[in-house]
Amino acid sequence: MISGEFNSNGELIFEIGLIAADGDIITVNALLDTGFTGWLAIDTQDAESLGWIFANQKETMKTARGNAQFNLYAGFVIFDGE
Repeated sequence: MISGEFNSNGELIFEIGLIAADGDIITVNALLDTGFTGWLAIDTQDAESLGWIFANQKETMKTARGNAQFNLYAGFVIFDGE
């Protein structure tokens, strides 16, 4: 079972691992999104620094601020030890 903690805004924060292209695992805090779509939102510079491959594709997704376009990258994440 994954564990986390609530921040001062009442949002659930927990750890995930981002797996770089060279196999290094970078542990970061993530915010639970109750409207989870199966995608991980990450800054382009972070995806590129992990060596994740740009999928040469953009996806329009609905956010709290309206529709936004996201670049898609292929990468691996460790979630709850898997």
